[in-house]
Amino acid sequence: MELEAEGALVAQDAQAPWFARLPVVSHLRRSVGLQRAMLVVGLALTAALLLTALLAPIIAPYSFSATSADGQDFGTQLPLGSPGHLLGTTVSGFDVLSRVIWGTRTAVAVMACAVVASLFIGVLLGLVSGYVGGWLDRILVMLADAVYAFPSLLLAIVMSIVISGGQSSAWGGILAAAISITVVFVPQYFRVIRAEVVRLKAEPFVEAAKVVGTGHGRIMGTHLLRNATRTLPLIFTLNSSEAILTLAALGFLGFGIEPTSAAEWGYDLNRAMSDATSGIWWTGLFPGLAIVLSVLGVTLVGESINDLNDPRLRTRRPARRRSGSATAATAAASSTAAKEARA
Repeated sequence: MELEAEGALVAQDAQAPWFARLPVVSHLRRSVGLQRAMLVVGLALTAALLLTALLAPIIAPYSFSATSADGQDFGTQLPLGSPGHLLGTTVSGFDVLSRVIWGTRTAVAVMACAVVASLFIGVLLGLVSGYVGGWLDRILVMLADAVYAFPSLLLAIVMSIVISGGQSSAWGGILAAAISITVVFVPQYFRVIRAEVVRLKAEPFVEAAKVVGTGHGRIMGTHLLRNATRTLPLIFTLNSSEAILTLAALGFLGFGIEPTSAAEWGYDLNRAMSDATSGIWWTGLFPGLAIVLSVLGVTLVGESINDLNDPRLRTRRPARRRSGSATAATAAASSTAAKEARA
């Protein structure tokens, strides 16, 4: 019955329009119950993050570095609901709402640069290492294990200091944080892809491709890469959330972007620590809440996609009434036949 359900699901997806077969759309169509709720919540939070980053110049009341408007200073540590400052101001006179909104741009930029770069580098190295093998595979595995064994946050701090001296301009800080996070993420993609390639290159379809004279580049790009990247969506989304946390940690420890160059949630949390002891909680609450919601949204999307890709974890739709009534009719007929046989 499970095989029949999977076959019907595959046939239904094959007959669907092209836009219904897109990754996220197809997962949304197949989801049901709690899995659908998790996916919808994750997509909503992720879409809010991306739209806020895209529309930050329009929806933000002020610039991220503005401390005055119309010739008047904002004032420091203004409470929530102050005129012109819905979420108050910080100890430096920055508008909290504007800093939170502009911080989405920094988070999305670092997340995109770091995860995309580590994805391409890690997949390429894992594909070559697993297929070629030999001394090249041993050297790459040794380097990946060495980087992976190093504390990720400490490695990011060291790379940030080496690249930018700890602080820099907006794009300099974004690139420094992205490169430092990329170094941390590359071994994860490398180890996953290498393990899959080592397993797949011994399969009969790869051996058959070699027998008919298919080139090594075509085998790696067509036969191996397509079958070795099935688990990447989960790693991609988890690394996206981890990139946000690593950027916030760098800013919190003072190795991030200068506040006059770009808004960054980790720096705002650092500056809000002294406010918390004085009862001024709003300067740290909203940047922290932005980090939590962003990481939660991306993580929910990744976990939901992983569950829906695995038939063992996927929640199946309940049987339709028609099938249920047919089953009931069959059971009734069997019961009637049994009674007649006893009679």
